[in-house]
Amino acid sequence: MSLRSEYDVWHQRVFEADPEHQDASSPWYQLVREKIGDVAGLRILEVACGRGGFVRELAQRGALVTGCDFSFSALGLAKTKLAQASGSPSATLVHGDAQRMPFAEATFDVIVSCETIEHLPDVRSAILEMHRVTRPGGQLFLTTPNYANLTGLYELYARVRRGPNKDDQPFDRHQWFPQIRKYVRSAGWQILSVDGTVHQFPIRRGHSPVRWEAIESNRTVRRLLSPFALHYFVLAQKRAIT
Repeated sequence: MSLRSEYDVWHQRVFEADPEHQDASSPWYQLVREKIGDVAGLRILEVACGRGGFVRELAQRGALVTGCDFSFSALGLAKTKLAQASGSPSATLVHGDAQRMPFAEATFDVIVSCETIEHLPDVRSAILEMHRVTRPGGQLFLTTPNYANLTGLYELYARVRRGPNKDDQPFDRHQWFPQIRKYVRSAGWQILSVDGTVHQFPIRRGHSPVRWEAIESNRTVRRLLSPFALHYFVLAQKRAIT
């Protein structure tokens, strides 16, 4: 079975487990939502848009959105979400690989990539592709897991101890924030700011980690502690041509 086929199966299984789940409610999308501002009229590409919840939201806010994913199953579910949305928001859904995207150079004003690069065999090619298809001066909103924290280290330990879990994605890279910054900079992006979300602690074995909500509500403290957040956020810009 190919990696694409494995993701088709995974997306369908996740959807069937909770058809009413609103994927745009995830904490990483909340970070992007907070940072991105007014999107009306912007040409936005969401790389690995999954089941389309955030594509639908951006379209409802007036953006000219394209959602790209290499899972046919995910795109089918995204198409259904768009069709069922109030106001009939318009968005383009494209089948494509983040490592070799089917778009011309300098096509988009904004790239959104949430919890994606850790699932790509060639992360450098993907971030280079994001840079290629962005216009000069355009921006990248990227989030990805950061294992430089107690919860991340505990998850690594748990995976080694138990082996693969049926809920795990088919491919998953373990990385921490210096690697993430290096990936982005080496692709030609200028990092404007960083942040993080989900600060939590695995207190008792077999129980869900305890989340420190006070950090989340204080943006200054949250940014300072971003290297220890479970989800690391990078806002970067493609340098304008001078």
